[in-house]
Amino acid sequence: MSLTALLEVTFKPEALSDAKKLMTKVLADTRAFEGCEGVEVLVDSADPNHWMIVERWESEKHDAAYREFRAGPGAITELGPLLAGAPSLTKYETDTSV
Repeated sequence: MSLTALLEVTFKPEALSDAKKLMTKVLADTRAFEGCEGVEVLVDSADPNHWMIVERWESEKHDAAYREFRAGPGAITELGPLLAGAPSLTKYETDTSV
């Protein structure tokens, strides 16, 4: 069953330029990760520092492998200082019965 992960982040205004550079690289790696079906970045029209990153995964197993990678060898250590607050991650499964 496919999975959609929504990652909500808010960057410090003074860090937005650096955040865009970092996230361009990070999301290229995410898109290339096995089981990733796509990544879309939505930017709040009223606040360009507020992003919703929509990740689509082939399965929960693929998403779990990606999260394990990011918690270990693929950790994004440069991200923390750019954030205005803690990111929020919510996962949704596709319900084909509706």
